[in-house]
Amino acid sequence: MLRLETRPQPSKWMSLASPLLALAVTVLLGIVLFVLLGKDPARGLQMFFWEPIKTGRAWAELSIKATPLVLIALGLALCFRSNVWNIGAEGQFIIGAMAGGWVAMQAGPDTSGLIVLWILLAGIVGGMAWAGIVAFLRSRFNANEILVSLMLVYVANLLLTYAVFGPWKDPNGYNFPQSISFLAVTKIPRLVTGMRMNIGVLIAIAAVLGFWVLLFRTYAGFALQVGGLAPAAARYAGFSSTRALWTALLLSGGMAGLAGALEVAGPLGQLTPYVPAGYGFAAIIVAFVGRLHPVGIVFSGILMSMFYIGGELAQSRLGLPKSITGVFQGLLLFTLLASDTLINYRIRWGHARKAVAA
Repeated sequence: MLRLETRPQPSKWMSLASPLLALAVTVLLGIVLFVLLGKDPARGLQMFFWEPIKTGRAWAELSIKATPLVLIALGLALCFRSNVWNIGAEGQFIIGAMAGGWVAMQAGPDTSGLIVLWILLAGIVGGMAWAGIVAFLRSRFNANEILVSLMLVYVANLLLTYAVFGPWKDPNGYNFPQSISFLAVTKIPRLVTGMRMNIGVLIAIAAVLGFWVLLFRTYAGFALQVGGLAPAAARYAGFSSTRALWTALLLSGGMAGLAGALEVAGPLGQLTPYVPAGYGFAAIIVAFVGRLHPVGIVFSGILMSMFYIGGELAQSRLGLPKSITGVFQGLLLFTLLASDTLINYRIRWGHARKAVAA
């Protein structure tokens, strides 16, 4: 029978190259998938790996997808490094979008452009508050943060549905479930005229630098990571596990909420039932493909954005189902996990040796 045996010393270089290996295997499996679906593999790969980056306008659209993924993944990476398993970033994204959207709906003809700052701040606070529920239940009742955060995604989705079908519904919206369209003064400023790329890109870059400093150049980041890797050692050193829990979840929730506010005040321009785009779940893959490192997350965020845009292009140009995006995301995660498993374990035939009693 097959069994896994722990390697005495996993290869550091293979660990760093694991995401590239996973991507290569994903491409090969994608070719097989296109053949089975009766599509030209070269044309299919072009939709995913060339069309999203071939022009400046394509890169601008890519940034719209990559920005929320990078922001959310940064917060999740901090959580995972702290051994806090926040799986509910999608819910925090939704609540952040609702909080920012509510502020945007208060704008009037005389509102200053500074309202954009309040929209983003409201998104951060909304995401932090939603993640704070998880932190409170975990610290007070020892509730499992995986289940709590995941279940709160569905609660957030129901709250959004209630709002756009009920009190926030546009009275002049021909009975469509949507809020009013936000005024131009509330829109996130664009970086390039005629393109949708906005200042969210600059915010994401600043966040990457900020999280790199926090994780690798500050005492607080060191304490968070020690608490995740060696809880007993952290307690011995006097680090507070409760403080680490709250810090990780609040920062993670705030980043997801910020991403939500950028989304509704940027490309969407209003609240609809389609605000949840799966970014909170896809960002989990982004965080792990990026090896939980801020710089790696940038590249994995771009790659995942290519999958989103490539899936949309494959759907419209090749007649493939919408689920093709999720298939590629799942293949990438599966192959990454398989690669990491083989890096840390070797496959052996036969039965495991039994310890001989003295």
